Amino acid sequence: MNKKILLTPIVLLTLACGLFATPRPTDSGIAGKVLVGPMCPVMIEGQECPDQPYQATLTVTNTEGREIVQFQTDEQGNFNIPLAPGEYILHPETPPDKPLPFADDQRFIVNPGEFTRLIVQYDSGIR
Repeated sequence: MNKKILLTPIVLLTLACGLFATPRPTDSGIAGKVLVGPMCPVMIEGQECPDQPYQATLTVTNTEGREIVQFQTDEQGNFNIPLAPGEYILHPETPPDKPLPFADDQRFIVNPGEFTRLIVQYDSGIR
């Protein structure tokens, strides 16, 4: 009898978690790349100075500001994150205790069955 009393809350909690868990979609979300630039202190005509891939921490929130997911890009700045269809804000995190590099927030929409492409451009502060 005591075992039933002890197991009942555990079973109910397990069932409740299964009923209320929101499955992550696999057919919609965001994908993209993070770049940082400029990378040259002086731009010289005829010499290329392309922006570079940047490994960054990015946070996705809903439009009310509630965090949905935080993730880090790979070393080449690439990311691919499943999200349910809806409207979101991508917040590029600035490195701790540093003002640079920084990037602006981006509002975006995820449509059913699609991955929204985003390019995140960090400003290096080099001028």
